[in-house]
Amino acid sequence: MSALPLSGIKILDLTRVLAGPLSAQMLADLGAEVIKIERPGGGDDARAFGPPYLRDPEGKQNNNNSFYLCANRNKKSLTVNIAAPEGQEIIRELAKSCDVMMENYKVGDLKRYGLDYESIKAINPGIIYCSVTGFGQTGPYAPRAGYDAILQAMGGLMSVTGHIDGEPGAGPMKVGPSIVDYMTGMNSSIGILAALYHRKVNGGEGQHVDVCLFDTVIAALSHYAQIFLVNGQTPPRRGTWGNGGMPAGVFRCTDGELMLVVGNDGQFQRTCAVLGAPELATDPRFVKNNDRVVHGKEIMAIFAGLFLKKPVGYWLEELEKAGVPSGPINDFSQVFSDPHVRSRGMQVKVSHPLQSDLSLIRNAITFSGTPVKDYRAPPLLGADTKDVLATIGYDEAKVEALKEKKIV
Repeated sequence: MSALPLSGIKILDLTRVLAGPLSAQMLADLGAEVIKIERPGGGDDARAFGPPYLRDPEGKQNNNNSFYLCANRNKKSLTVNIAAPEGQEIIRELAKSCDVMMENYKVGDLKRYGLDYESIKAINPGIIYCSVTGFGQTGPYAPRAGYDAILQAMGGLMSVTGHIDGEPGAGPMKVGPSIVDYMTGMNSSIGILAALYHRKVNGGEGQHVDVCLFDTVIAALSHYAQIFLVNGQTPPRRGTWGNGGMPAGVFRCTDGELMLVVGNDGQFQRTCAVLGAPELATDPRFVKNNDRVVHGKEIMAIFAGLFLKKPVGYWLEELEKAGVPSGPINDFSQVFSDPHVRSRGMQVKVSHPLQSDLSLIRNAITFSGTPVKDYRAPPLLGADTKDVLATIGYDEAKVEALKEKKIV
């Protein structure tokens, strides 16, 4: 097997919370050396985002919670006070030998420290400098802080998410996880990788990569946003209804619910047969998919009554035999015990100082020639400070002096 795809790439990571750290983690999984910069004492803001925390064997409080753990594996943690001139000098020294520098401070914040793109470019012209913000480097909202839930609202995602109008609980709804942060992390990784390739084929030219949550959520609305651009109308909230083939949605059975997506006319005919109502396939209201979209409420109501006759397991087995896409509504316990998920190795074990068999979620990309096999636990705060500073000539005495001044 070859080395990991990004072996030899060195990244200086000044990002915090979720979108930026997720991006840096993705790149670290792929072999990049990622040096995570954290505040002395408190560390990444994510460390204070509440329980659950890992249990300390001695019962001491710690800052290794699930929010931090999900986005910081395979990194080194270096504590530096970048508000102090000595801390700024450390960052600049590290940046000289890095391929990538990542940050998610408010626009303009790092300029006062001499750590903005132009300042870093002056000492390392080939660096890829990625800024991850709520609203981007330009525009009237650029100075604002951005959080996932705010961008779900402002970007239109919440307007098309939630129960169908007229149903109980109808109204705009936030998607559960911080999905905009995750997608922004993916865009950041793509931007960095593209800029690295550009540098390779263009004589070592670096550049500034500007990625933000607002742009990301709008782009991610994809066909929903395109509907508006075509006809000027915002699509209605559809609850659990699908976005193409009909009928599609959650159906209640005698012992639970399942998700069904009837993707084409052939699948509709086979579904009707499974449900014991083959005559529906020739009903003029439902023959073609466009017909079923127009009469969506009618066919969904009919299917709802039919699914109530038998349990989830029966329907899933019969639909599978008929080649109709369907699946159970799993909670996380069911997800991670699913035989397919287990066979794909989506849960990996790492050794952490506070837990010898800490479970993490593996990187979702599978390579045939350069597989990601080894995962290192998210580092304790400042765990690698001494070792990283040694690479830029800071001996033990100098590190101890900086610690006394709370620079590191």
